Amino acid sequence: MTQMPTHSTRSPADAPLAPASFDWRPHPKAQALVNELLAAFMARCPEAAAFADRMKHDTGTRFGDWVDSIHVPESDVLAQRLLGVGFSRHPQPGAANCFRHDGAMFPTIVLEARPRRNEPAATRVMIKAESVADFVAANRTPDDFPIEGSPMSRLRRALAFRTPREGEVGAAELWAVERHGYQGFELEKPTGEQAIQRMQHVETFRRRARDFHDDGAGFDHLNQLVDRATEDLGVDLACDYFFFAEREFWQRRNRAGQVQKARQDRLGLGWANHDHHTYRSSREYFTNLIALLEKLGFHARERFYAGAEAGWGAQVLEQPITAITIFADVDMSPEELRGDFAHQPLPARDKLGTVGLWCALHGEAILQAGMHHLECQFDHDALRDQLRSAHINTMAPFTNFAFLRQAFTEGERWPISESRLVRLVQTGRLTAQEAHRFRMEGGALGSHLENLERNDGYKGFNQQGVSAIIAKTDPRKQVALTGA
Repeated sequence: MTQMPTHSTRSPADAPLAPASFDWRPHPKAQALVNELLAAFMARCPEAAAFADRMKHDTGTRFGDWVDSIHVPESDVLAQRLLGVGFSRHPQPGAANCFRHDGAMFPTIVLEARPRRNEPAATRVMIKAESVADFVAANRTPDDFPIEGSPMSRLRRALAFRTPREGEVGAAELWAVERHGYQGFELEKPTGEQAIQRMQHVETFRRRARDFHDDGAGFDHLNQLVDRATEDLGVDLACDYFFFAEREFWQRRNRAGQVQKARQDRLGLGWANHDHHTYRSSREYFTNLIALLEKLGFHARERFYAGAEAGWGAQVLEQPITAITIFADVDMSPEELRGDFAHQPLPARDKLGTVGLWCALHGEAILQAGMHHLECQFDHDALRDQLRSAHINTMAPFTNFAFLRQAFTEGERWPISESRLVRLVQTGRLTAQEAHRFRMEGGALGSHLENLERNDGYKGFNQQGVSAIIAKTDPRKQVALTGA
């Protein structure tokens, strides 16, 4: 029987790792109800079922992982069933009878009233897309299915497939939905001035400077950009635009990401299946990173510590409106876990751990280097096999539970600037032999795409597995394995 990766199995020296509210669990009963609703919809909308097959065959993804919301006719019986498996009412603009599951990752369920007395409500499933315009173009939806919502608005949607009403059974419709820092269902119409302002901030984030004479100046500049964006746009919209630009920057330096994004773009989906974004930080600037993320609306969730031998820890953060999660890694010791390491400065060390060395070689992830990895939700086996055919190999899984499977693609090797190598040798943080091997090997591992499969709504992470994979990505160990 698979053991749950709970915090309760930790030794007293490492506890407590997180509040009880972050002791995530699988929710098979809730999953079964969601599956039931989707199966009934697929039976009524064969074009949606065919599209789901294309998702798995062409992108290695599962239809259910793309579902934003399920809209079904109002029913007191269904409402009670939803409450019974852990959903709760969360009224949203445009959807008063709205249900969400606070302890898991499931689509929103909306119970729709009859539009007219004698007309049954339609069943609608809305799937996530980074750009509805891209979705419409990629799938050549009919001209009489217009895009609802203005360009640069917080919510846009488009009807993709529709099975007409049959007697007392309403129509079955598949929609694509594009969200930007908004969880409701009411459309907005931004003014021309607002639209231009939003476009300008997207461009600013995409082209922001990342290299500075020192990282402190880099953080100052980044904070100025974020302050202006949040003032003009609000926190949630600014957050959404910022991470769109972050994914784009990471993708430019990661071939696995480029290949997989092209596959998902063929269906007009983009990176809307993202699960979490991972940033590595030096000890010196970790509190700066956390403060910046909190400006963008993130809240601290569970914490991780890999153990004394591994020597690193992580703070998980979540932005509840944009549904963006961050894994922030840093070198640390067990005693530091007991304090508020996300907000109290960590003193400098002479010796670099796995995370600190990566930052010393490549730069801060939030500045020069970009993310260490982007993790998205996939059909784990299908993606591994399909990427192999594109000559992209996947490392052995570091989590292989029934409800959570995780594996990295083989790392992208990045060159290292000579000035960084010289400085590391001069300060005793790298031996001359290690520096020489990095030169001969053409650099050190920089980034990965992570293949993740979640089941039963499981929202957490496997600490033991994460610890193992971080150890395997230590640049010094990679050099030792590949060097002469």
